Amino acid sequence: MLMSGVAEEVSSSVTSSPLLSFMSISPTALGSPYSPWLRELKSDERGLFLIHLLLNCANHVAAGNLDQANAFLEHISLLASPEGDTMQRIASYFTEALARRLLRSWPGVYRALNPIAADICAKSAARRLFLDLCPFLRLSFLVSNQAILEAMEGEKVVHIVDLGGSDPAQWLALLQGLAGRPEGPPHLRITAVGEHKDLLLQTASVLSKEAEKLDIPFQFNAVVSKLDALSVESLRVKTGEAVAISSVLQLHSLLASDDITAARKLFPFQSAGTLVDLLDKDHGSDSSSSAFSLPTSAKMETFLASLWSLSPKIMVVTEQESNHNGSSLNERFVEALNFYAALFDCLESTLPRQSAERLNVEKKLFGEEIKNIMACEGLERKERHEKLEKWIMRFEMAGFGRVPLSYYGMLQARRMLQSFGCDGYRVKEENGCFQFCWQDRALFSVSAWKFRRFD
Repeated sequence: MLMSGVAEEVSSSVTSSPLLSFMSISPTALGSPYSPWLRELKSDERGLFLIHLLLNCANHVAAGNLDQANAFLEHISLLASPEGDTMQRIASYFTEALARRLLRSWPGVYRALNPIAADICAKSAARRLFLDLCPFLRLSFLVSNQAILEAMEGEKVVHIVDLGGSDPAQWLALLQGLAGRPEGPPHLRITAVGEHKDLLLQTASVLSKEAEKLDIPFQFNAVVSKLDALSVESLRVKTGEAVAISSVLQLHSLLASDDITAARKLFPFQSAGTLVDLLDKDHGSDSSSSAFSLPTSAKMETFLASLWSLSPKIMVVTEQESNHNGSSLNERFVEALNFYAALFDCLESTLPRQSAERLNVEKKLFGEEIKNIMACEGLERKERHEKLEKWIMRFEMAGFGRVPLSYYGMLQARRMLQSFGCDGYRVKEENGCFQFCWQDRALFSVSAWKFRRFD
């Protein structure tokens, strides 16, 4: 089963009465998880069965039905595998996430089994592998650099603020572009913000050597800070500098809030609506009203106001194109299942099942994101991805004006995809912004903004 079709499978199948009754199946009706017929399922049948088991399990987890959720987890665990086919692998990570959420009702047990020890190097290595294996981040770097080059044409002193500055790949390409300007390169300062000094120093070393080779006047300023604790004064923006800001998959973490009802959200013991209800609503009604409901975030508003105060000539933002910031676990589950199904399908088209690189990306990057989306609440839930339409509203309310991305940037992106050698990737324009797609599913968006004075 092609995973890019999961969105249609999940939402449209609920209109079929046999499947509708199957989606509300009780754990006892499933029989023993060791039944022979389960092992005899074909890959497509097993994949569809896993989807419905997961939907039912998530529904029980959201409602606080621990015994029923546990029964579904037992069935899923015997069918899922991080080394199986695409649906088996996805199911294994969602199963772990749902199990972690259940364990949170016993905080002592949860902490004992899940010590806080984030492996930053492992996550950084997995992200680098994702950069190499799929074109999404390279497309983001390419389009962002082109927008920056166009905005900085003729500027003699350029200051770039990188809000996730642990990867030099984007700026190595920009240095090449600046070196080729007809008027010569500007004096360039890059300020990179990150939580880990060693990674920032590695970036500084790589970029300094390349700038020297290209004869570009260059300074690097490392700011060791979490994004939500960043002070704009530490960026050392000076009068007369043309400022560019770049954020690649960073801003959504600022939407995390210290919700006083976070503990209740983990186990409300009443469902805001079953997944069948949610899918029926999604399938049969206009979702535009929910699309434009914007969760308030004082932290985000304050942060964007501080960036606006820097008067940037250009700010380029890349974010995941999915709504994983809903208050309802059921809503987040459906969105996340569709989103990560498409990402797993990308890797399926690129690498064999036995690939250690693919397993690394799926486990250390996608798996960790899935666990955060499904198992966490309050300040711990950092992966609060939102769709482009909501980012547009946030930036416009913060005083930024939209900068349409250029047709030349689109041509460059399409040329890169042609060289990648896979037919499933797409780039499309949406309201002056770009969306990067797998098949017809948009997965990432890039938008550009500039300082605009309030009237």
